[in-house]
Amino acid sequence: MDKMLVPPWLESLLSTQFFTVCRTHEDAARSECNMYCLDCEGDAFCFYCRSSRHKDHQVVQIRRSSYHDVVRVSEIQKVLDTSGVQTYVINSARVLFLNERPQPKSGKGVAHICEICGRSLLDPFRFCSLGCKLEGVKRNGDASFTLEAKNEALMGRREGISGEEEDLREGSQQDIYPPTPPPPPSSARRRKGIPHRAPFGS
Repeated sequence: MDKMLVPPWLESLLSTQFFTVCRTHEDAARSECNMYCLDCEGDAFCFYCRSSRHKDHQVVQIRRSSYHDVVRVSEIQKVLDTSGVQTYVINSARVLFLNERPQPKSGKGVAHICEICGRSLLDPFRFCSLGCKLEGVKRNGDASFTLEAKNEALMGRREGISGEEEDLREGSQQDIYPPTPPPPPSSARRRKGIPHRAPFGS
């Protein structure tokens, strides 16, 4: 497998166990280990560990949906090319599943299925999860997770229309780029009345 197609931390992320209780902060309110550091490539950790040990690192937060681990598209697409992977909207956020979810054989008439595990998909994507895309890269080499080519194309056009189209194609929430409201009317043109002094007391 070409290492250039897959970042070094991805396999570690996909095999990490999340949502255990942090041993260091087990009595704290937010002690669930649902964070992963892309710089350290270690185990999952909690909110408090992030503040103390991973303050300036690249960290992604993992969430849960029906007992499966998901990550927000808006977080992971900063570091990973997620094209070809089915996205879902859960609690108003666009997410990707980390790993495949076992499913009974798809019924007849299913239009789209995952190339790797055969799971039925809602839209014409190639993979149901990041894990299946990883397997697709290993098998065929015709997909990639690297952002280098994508970033070069996006660099000078963050404020342009094409950048917005890119984000919408990737499945980001459309309200990330709300339309700019027109400027309020200038008050300089409004003519004010002649100021009057208050009458002096007698």
